[in-house]
Amino acid sequence: MARPDPESGSEAGAEARDPAGSALVTPAHLAAEHGITRVLAFGAHPDDIDFGAAGSIAAFTAAGVQVTLCLLTAGDAGGFEPGRDAAEMARVREAEQRQAAAVLGVDEVILLDERDGFVAPTAELVGKIVRIMRQVRPEVVISPHPERAWDRLQKSHPDHLACGEAVVRASYPYVENPFAYPELAAGGLDAFKIQHLLLTTAPQERVNLRLDVSGQESVKLTALRAHFSQHPDAARMEGFVLDQMRAIHGDRGFAEEFHWVTVNAPDTISGF
Repeated sequence: MARPDPESGSEAGAEARDPAGSALVTPAHLAAEHGITRVLAFGAHPDDIDFGAAGSIAAFTAAGVQVTLCLLTAGDAGGFEPGRDAAEMARVREAEQRQAAAVLGVDEVILLDERDGFVAPTAELVGKIVRIMRQVRPEVVISPHPERAWDRLQKSHPDHLACGEAVVRASYPYVENPFAYPELAAGGLDAFKIQHLLLTTAPQERVNLRLDVSGQESVKLTALRAHFSQHPDAARMEGFVLDQMRAIHGDRGFAEEFHWVTVNAPDTISGF
């Protein structure tokens, strides 16, 4: 597999193309081509990661890639029971996320304590994200996109945008700047360079990579079903997800779409 161009989406020698012309490859091929051994996925709420990338994560873990999930909030402001206690909802959603993660072959789920509905890309939050990045040391980071998608505004919940902005800021320059958050380096968490971002919920004009997850669609649905509190009509949700995955692939299978961004390549010159 040739390297997807992070800006044009071109991929010389690719065997398949989606209708929009973006690269269409499997997660296993992507991992082999780029030496991906660890992936760190961020979401604002439990179920965010699963909607955007569960098929790809399942394929990554099946290929031997270690995947860690990090949720910024407990999702206690979600659900369809207005009278439900927020602390109880947080416990329910954490359990749901851990169950979904197990379905995908993920062992580690990290939950932060940001306020659901009011996430902001503060220096404090960026520092928390940098800490986790330096602990996990992934080659690839998955995150919501920091840009609003006007074609489907529901993809661009303010918490998703804030999560994306905080993760992108952490990815460059802070995680690789040895002078940023010096307390982390003092504690043994040295600066390092992330190679790539896989951004979900991207505006359509930013999408430049489709990951072919055919064969993992049922795994994705099983993971999404684990978020029982969020789906009053599970059958409708499942139909919607499958239709989306077919459309992304081009009716030949099932795929998930991303904005693939190269943060550090062999010829990258970093500056702070």
